[in-house]
Amino acid sequence: MDRLTSIRIFIAAVDEGSFAAAARRFGLSAAMAGKYVSAIETELNARLLQRTTRRLTLTDIGSTYYERCKRILEAYDEANREATDASRTAHGVLRIAAPVTFGSMHLGGIIAEYLEAHPHVNIEMSLGDRYVDLLEAGVDLAVRIGRLPDSGLIARQLAPCRMVICASPDYLKRHGTPRTPDDLRQAPRLTFSEAVSRGDWTLVDAKNREYVINGPSRMAANNTQMLLAAALAGAGVAYGPTFVFGEQIACGKLVELLPEYHASEIAIQAVYPGTRHQPLKVRRFLDYLVSAFGDEPPWDRQPPQRKAISGRAVDETKRSNS
Repeated sequence: MDRLTSIRIFIAAVDEGSFAAAARRFGLSAAMAGKYVSAIETELNARLLQRTTRRLTLTDIGSTYYERCKRILEAYDEANREATDASRTAHGVLRIAAPVTFGSMHLGGIIAEYLEAHPHVNIEMSLGDRYVDLLEAGVDLAVRIGRLPDSGLIARQLAPCRMVICASPDYLKRHGTPRTPDDLRQAPRLTFSEAVSRGDWTLVDAKNREYVINGPSRMAANNTQMLLAAALAGAGVAYGPTFVFGEQIACGKLVELLPEYHASEIAIQAVYPGTRHQPLKVRRFLDYLVSAFGDEPPWDRQPPQRKAISGRAVDETKRSNS
């Protein structure tokens, strides 16, 4: 029996819950649909489905086989569509993984635009701050931040990730403004507990000298939006990416500290498996990401009426009227 047809019937039987329903999809009898699946089991020498008079249940082996075959068929069908569809229309399910804060703050709008332009693509979004194995999890593309391990994946830089130290004006009024890295050593630090890179805060001056600010944290959290809320409330000094803190610095709700120092550069990157023929749905979404961010991403752009001076946003209009 044709293996591809057998796999299609197997997947349909699982999706529909019975051989009879799968058979109707392919214009076959229920008995013939069952024979197609039995042929796979015979060749594999493994039971894929437990059959009762009422339902079909996947075995452990069958569950793994089902997931892998479903992805193979999606890739196969997409390859056929790309080869035959003159309009080059993207189809299928696009599975994306991204860090929690970055994904929730900056990917929603991009995904909405992408879906509007690609009506035949559906998206499954997974947010998490721990790296997942893309092939094992069936992920088409992941957004990752920081230094990447040598994983064999293809990486494309989307934007720089600039790190800042900041605090609220209220905090600085009560505790004073740090002028040197040493001034930060006694400050209550608000730290990200899931940092992939070094956990201490490392600053570099104009002469390339490093200053490490370490010691206990006043507050540690595994989510930078939580740190943002704490910093805005005056709980302490926060260190994190401008894609989280930049907007609040630009509008004056937070003040960037020690702007003459900088942190080691890291990047926001898209990673995806290195296949010879990248699915069109992935290539198109990657184009959206690259277009949306770039060397000067939105969170690093100063509003036109404001200008950053020593970490503070000063309204030029108010200055001119004073």
